[in-house]
Amino acid sequence: MADNTQYIQHAGLSIEKTLYDFVNKEALPGTGFTADRIWQAFAGLVADMTPRNRALLQQRARLQHQIDEWHLNNPFEISAYKQFLGDIGYLVEEGDDFEINTANVDPEIATTAAPQLVVPVNNARYALNAANARWGSLYDAIYGSDMLRDQHPASTQPGFDPQRGAVVVRYVQGFLDRYLHLSEGQHMQVVRYFVADGQLQAELEDGPVAGLRDPAQFIGYRGSSNQPRCLLFRHNGLHVEIHIDREHPVGVTSPAGVSDVCLEAAATVIQDCEDSVAAVDGEDKTGVYRNWLGLMRGDLSVRVSKGEHTFTRTLASDRHYFAADGSEMTLKGRALMLVRNVGHLMTTPAVLDSAGEEVFEGILDALITSLIALHDLQGNGLYRNSETGSVYIVKPKMHGPEEVAYAVDLFAQVEDILELPRNTLKIGLMDEEKRTTLNLKECIRAARERLIFINTGFLDRTGDEIHTAMLAGPMVRKAAMKQQPWITAYENWNVDIGMGCGLSGRAQIGKGMWPMPDEMAAMVEQKSAHPESGANCAWVPSPTAATLHAMHYHETDVWAIQAILRQRERAAIDDLLTLPLADPSDWSDEEIQEELDNNCQGILGYVVRWIDQGVGCSKVPDIDNVGLMEDRATLRISSQHIANWLYHGVVSEKQVIETLRRMAKVVDAQNADEPGYVNMAPTYQGYAFESAKQLIFRGREVPSGYTEPVLHAMRLQLKQLAFEDLINQPVLRFA
Repeated sequence: MADNTQYIQHAGLSIEKTLYDFVNKEALPGTGFTADRIWQAFAGLVADMTPRNRALLQQRARLQHQIDEWHLNNPFEISAYKQFLGDIGYLVEEGDDFEINTANVDPEIATTAAPQLVVPVNNARYALNAANARWGSLYDAIYGSDMLRDQHPASTQPGFDPQRGAVVVRYVQGFLDRYLHLSEGQHMQVVRYFVADGQLQAELEDGPVAGLRDPAQFIGYRGSSNQPRCLLFRHNGLHVEIHIDREHPVGVTSPAGVSDVCLEAAATVIQDCEDSVAAVDGEDKTGVYRNWLGLMRGDLSVRVSKGEHTFTRTLASDRHYFAADGSEMTLKGRALMLVRNVGHLMTTPAVLDSAGEEVFEGILDALITSLIALHDLQGNGLYRNSETGSVYIVKPKMHGPEEVAYAVDLFAQVEDILELPRNTLKIGLMDEEKRTTLNLKECIRAARERLIFINTGFLDRTGDEIHTAMLAGPMVRKAAMKQQPWITAYENWNVDIGMGCGLSGRAQIGKGMWPMPDEMAAMVEQKSAHPESGANCAWVPSPTAATLHAMHYHETDVWAIQAILRQRERAAIDDLLTLPLADPSDWSDEEIQEELDNNCQGILGYVVRWIDQGVGCSKVPDIDNVGLMEDRATLRISSQHIANWLYHGVVSEKQVIETLRRMAKVVDAQNADEPGYVNMAPTYQGYAFESAKQLIFRGREVPSGYTEPVLHAMRLQLKQLAFEDLINQPVLRFA
């Protein structure tokens, strides 16, 4: 929010002019609603929902205070801890069994097991890439990643490396042989594919003609039946294309002319308004909403430069085929898009209420993102996102059933404002706060008519685990956290509760992000664990990762796994309640410093982009120069971890400051080639460095250990000044 921010008065509200003009001139036309109708309704929504929102936040604070007092006065013991949490209402009584009854859910969510991309919607290029990641070239994903690191290192020479290409082809032929079995022979032996009597035929090099071991896997083609350009298959609910082009540089090397194999990959995408964006005022929010509008209308575009070539990227068109019987068929070319709103905590200066107070950002998101989605529901766009007439809103950082019920009521009021049938707005529930985990069944019950998604989020959940038990004792090192009983129980509990509440075949049970976008070989080795755990979606950081992770859903029949898991004993709540406490005497001074270095470098590497550049999610080099996808969740766990060690005397304030200064030099060096980067050293007085200090030293007092209050305040202060005048100037301290 710049100093010259203009507000427009309407319906007792003060609305930043950029946002006001966007809604009135861009979002509303074509919806059938007038500006006066929407702003009047929003004023009523704010007046009605604000007191409830505020009361829920006060309840969070009261519960945290009671937990802090208990830890100060009681040694930790699970049965006593559990009794105490029940007594104060943190742990609620679990009700009778039930199943969700959400209606009008698109098959990409209800019945398709596939990767899920999460992307900052304010970055048009990323948003389009993600939406178009429904289909991906397996050849390109393997050739352009580190997948062949042990077989054929990437060439240092420009242009196509035919030897590397040959290794890629062999890898992909192995994939085809595993999941699209021929009745005899192998795909590498095929010299010609064709279609006869609605069946795939594969002529082998030694003369015989084979079909598919399972003929039902072949479902369509492009071109002629005698000389198809593309063959379409389905396995485990996902589609596979074999492209044939004998003039293509790769196709000429294949006896059958196979030039590519494409996989259906990211069936769903979360276009994110929350953790991966830095949106602190009306200008920023308008940028977020404008891209969401472009996606819903289908007209979002961006100019992209690659080498000497510049082109315009738009949403992918649908894919057309002849079905096996010769009739015409169409598959969607784009992922089904969900939108992640912000949580209940933050307010925004984008709109002030009648008393001049900032409105809760989540209330604004609920109305504006749903208003924009009307363009899809009413068929105003080039493409349809939801074929069933639903809007999918992921709601993060909710604490317990009361907060979920509040979101449900908020969505109902938005539906009334927009004249939508009840339960048009579906809810995706992020299971990333301890009070939600412990009460997950009752959280799902509160949203049983809207629920389409539950997802575990290790980093935010760990941040909340540390903050909630901040006073109980020092926490284990971050690397040891995943081996703690609570995290294993948490991942299993989420699936167990989801199965018990009837999500299988109706909603997504999701797993968290792979954080290393350059480490694809490791991802392929490890991320198979997610579908094997019963998750019918799991997060990936890029279209390439989505294509590679899609192989895991061919390898594993998730629905069969879920059927088995429904019979197992549910994870134990006592394991969930086991705190990840450590004995610092087990660590050497070097180990403690190593942990502190790692945390401080990660915090600084992230805030220099968030604060100085307004970048909410990016690939940030860690202390070992490994690129990690960082967002506010990673920042939360690192800052809370140091705050915990500070409180319990594992590290000192002086040691933290010295480490921050030393790591600032490391981060400065890592960003030396970044255009416009402002060094933190040697003054250590910039907004980014001050933000890191605030996140750590105020870590115990910020609500739930969230990073947003500090980040937003600092970014707003920076935006109020000319960037070029900031160097070496004192920072306005966070109030």
